[in-house]
Amino acid sequence: MSNSISRLLLVEDDEDDYILARDYIEQLSTLEFEIDWVTNQHDALAKMAENRHDICLLDYQLGAENGLTVLKRAIAAGFTSPIIMLTGQADEEVDMAALDAGAVDYIIKSELSSSRFARAIRYALARREIEKERVDRLKAEAENRSKDRFLAHLSHELRTPLTSILGYTELLMDSKMGQSAQSELAIVLNNSKHLLSLLNNMLDLSKIAADKLELNLSEVNLDALIADVYALMSIPATDKGLTLTVISDTPLPLKIQTDATRFRQVLINLISNAIKFTEQGSVTVRLWCKEREECEFLYFSVTDTGIGIPQNQLDSVFKPFEQVADVVSRRQGGSGLGLAICNELVAKMGGEVSLQSTFGEGSSFTAYIHTGDTKQSPHEVLSFDAKPIIAKECNTLNYQGKVLVVDDVNDIRMLVGHMVQNSGLQVEYGRNGLEALDKVTDAHNDGQPYDLVLIDIHMPVMNGSEAIKQIRSSGIQSPVVAMTAATMKGVRDQLISQGFTNVLEKPINLDALMKVLDSHLTPVSKVTQCHDESSAAMEPSAEMGPSAVTKQNNVSQHSESQNKLHYLLVEDDVDAADITALLLESLGVDVHVAHSGQECLDVFKQRNDWSKVLMDLNLPDANGLNLAKEIHKSSPQVEMVILSGEEPDAQSMTDADISKFILKPINKQVLSDLVKD
Repeated sequence: MSNSISRLLLVEDDEDDYILARDYIEQLSTLEFEIDWVTNQHDALAKMAENRHDICLLDYQLGAENGLTVLKRAIAAGFTSPIIMLTGQADEEVDMAALDAGAVDYIIKSELSSSRFARAIRYALARREIEKERVDRLKAEAENRSKDRFLAHLSHELRTPLTSILGYTELLMDSKMGQSAQSELAIVLNNSKHLLSLLNNMLDLSKIAADKLELNLSEVNLDALIADVYALMSIPATDKGLTLTVISDTPLPLKIQTDATRFRQVLINLISNAIKFTEQGSVTVRLWCKEREECEFLYFSVTDTGIGIPQNQLDSVFKPFEQVADVVSRRQGGSGLGLAICNELVAKMGGEVSLQSTFGEGSSFTAYIHTGDTKQSPHEVLSFDAKPIIAKECNTLNYQGKVLVVDDVNDIRMLVGHMVQNSGLQVEYGRNGLEALDKVTDAHNDGQPYDLVLIDIHMPVMNGSEAIKQIRSSGIQSPVVAMTAATMKGVRDQLISQGFTNVLEKPINLDALMKVLDSHLTPVSKVTQCHDESSAAMEPSAEMGPSAVTKQNNVSQHSESQNKLHYLLVEDDVDAADITALLLESLGVDVHVAHSGQECLDVFKQRNDWSKVLMDLNLPDANGLNLAKEIHKSSPQVEMVILSGEEPDAQSMTDADISKFILKPINKQVLSDLVKD
């Protein structure tokens, strides 16, 4: 306060009293004021309307006018600064009336020379600062809420048309009409996915800025996570003729506590960046453990032999929308958001990111994260090395049969499925051991068992080991192959003893996969050209979103049973509704479309035996959650699925008795998983 000048409004009709008050005010130590003096009610209210004073001293008696009237009218008009009432004599009734009307204090003019006056001034100014901070905080919170609403609306408005773009592109790629334009359609599909990735990045960054991004900590199998990332990133690395190597410099804990999705996002962003800016040579990922403050932290670095970064630009690479020089931006593209998000995510995980780079020689990003207490976890050395392999001539067999691929990571699930599909096999998918158990049991009971099951070991809900025990206890003897990154001695024998027929080591190698297929399936013909796994799929997105595999059209469609599925789709956007309905119909589902909440209610009056209802969250005449509540009153048996461009509030979902939502844009694989659920 001593370093600033406060503006004081003195409302006093007697000039002698004004001079005395001014002198006493100027004698206050540590306080400095700029004083405005007015003598009547009209001028006082005019000054107060400007609301630019820090404090006001208001005489109770302004000639024939009453200072209480000025006080009440000023506060009613929005004057927010503290007001101290001045009077010529003590009067408890007047004192209480002034305080009731909104004054912060009441001072007798004879007390202006006392310490009480100085305390009253200081208290009033301190109260003014507290109130100003409160108002500023409320204003900032209101702005943040407005920003959140805008981002939620923006997300919804962008994701809805992306549903149409992605959906119609996939539909065309699956049709005879699109066979002559596969490369062009692939460009549309990949750029649409890039747009979705950019949207996800922007939303992540906004959540981080608003401190609303929460980590979902859980026990993570580090070896499996690294193997999955390696398998995904080896594809674009091999496509560019680069060597991708993953090395652990020290034994690593096999189980850590972290947010698997965000950790995977950081690794893929850093590795993707390295591959993008490297034309020849290698990308090396190193991992090691190191103690900091008596806790073991996981360190990792990503080093490339790419273009490098000039020293004067090293500080800017972690800023949003910043890239290394305009020439690089024009050549390589990108939004400049990836590294900014990595930096923030690593900080949220208890670490930090650093960078060393030499322009023209390459860069090395190093980071560390907190991974919980890992002292009791077994530690092992991991090592992967993928060198570019040129497609070669070989004799590879095509097979016949039906294969179930089960993995909780969407991109890995689709990658393995695509490799299997290339051998002419029909493929179905599962996301965890419980889904695998249900599908294997149903297929066995229907007399159409799977010819082979490929299942990951480490998954949520039910892991692979639990699933195989229940499968075998049911008397089902279909071949089931475990996919695992665990390489410790005895793991293979342990898995075989649990009931697995064979074991595939992650990352999945095409030759090893072909040997498994050859061991359990019937060959039907030979093909003369085969490719390594690098040509099995296109580059995956850096955000672990929908797989970037160009064609997923061989995914087996949901077979039509005796009781055909009937879905009610409630979507106000006509284009999004049309493509979603077409994709569902291509999966064997009978679809009826309603474009509003009222239309949905009208449909339910005529029929309520829907297999599922897919409900848009934001309808023109209704909120999807409220509409679901209303429908559940009369039709509690109907399963509701919310479609939205934003993640609904978890409590609101629970209140509406909805356990599932689908984040737009919607693609065929998402709907296929829904239909099979």
